Amino acid sequence: MTNRQLFGIARLMLATGLSVCIAARPASAAEDAKSVYLLGSSASMAGLVPPPGTYLSSLKYYYDGDGSGGVAASRSLRRVGNIQLSADLTIESQAGLELLTVLWVAPGSVLGGNFGLGAILPVGWQNADVDINARAALALPNGTTLQANRRLSLSDETFAAGDPLATAFIGWHAGNWHWKLAGLLNVPVGSYDKDALVSMGFNRWAADISGAVTWLDPKIGFEVSATAGFTFNGENPDTDYKTGTEFHVEFALMQHLSKALAVGVAGYHYQQISDDSGAGAKLGGFKGEVTAIGPNLTYNFVLGTVPVATSVRWLHEFDAKNRLEGNAGFLTVTIPLGGQAPSRGPAMK
Repeated sequence: MTNRQLFGIARLMLATGLSVCIAARPASAAEDAKSVYLLGSSASMAGLVPPPGTYLSSLKYYYDGDGSGGVAASRSLRRVGNIQLSADLTIESQAGLELLTVLWVAPGSVLGGNFGLGAILPVGWQNADVDINARAALALPNGTTLQANRRLSLSDETFAAGDPLATAFIGWHAGNWHWKLAGLLNVPVGSYDKDALVSMGFNRWAADISGAVTWLDPKIGFEVSATAGFTFNGENPDTDYKTGTEFHVEFALMQHLSKALAVGVAGYHYQQISDDSGAGAKLGGFKGEVTAIGPNLTYNFVLGTVPVATSVRWLHEFDAKNRLEGNAGFLTVTIPLGGQAPSRGPAMK
């Protein structure tokens, strides 16, 4: 497979991958048990940068998870206070998001590589249900008294736009190796209510820096991709809460069966590496971690003269600490805006 053929598939798959790097996550460690970075968004072809052009991507994301203890307390803290020692708390949460991305890759080269910029807008729905089972009489912040062995249920949902995001990246390639550096910035202007159980926005600035690499052997069609990065969070001025620094690593092992179809597995590991802080961090450091793995499929085709890249994956979480544990589904469709249809995959022997 030539570099031209390789970039053909890369221009769609990489545009797909970059489109979902940050979004409103239903739950993790950090403030409100929520993380800015969307885990599982980087998978196949993560290290490739597409050729010059403009790309449009649509990601549909669904998450369903549950948790107990500190995860539930973090969501309901401003409504019921820190009552973990006197009650059993559980939470169930779901989210359905649409992330729209416009990606532009500059003509020519910068520092010997391909440079690009992008913008991301998440819009969607989230809900949460928190159950509180009192082990002793509780006096809640609103004046309500919850007697021992009584149950209180809290529910909330929202449909709104989240924080928009800006991205910049640069990538290089040599033979079967492809790698890139990327930065993302969360702009806190999305829908937010400090007293709600769920909000689409985060009300804090945040930046993510990551590096990705892909090794793809066109002779056998085997691919290994990996991404690692750090999320740095600013303080939420409405709650005086500063989320600690977060680390994430993601991977994909794929077998390209033809120019159009690839199958494999993807996954991630998340770990918060520094404590939450500030006057609003009533639960202390509240560092969390989780791991996930699941099947991944990509399929590329031409609709008329327009090349279309699709990606589907389902990831199951386990070994969660201070965050929800559940299942995440991704469906991404990406097209270039203008230009010739690229080759759709590695030439299989």
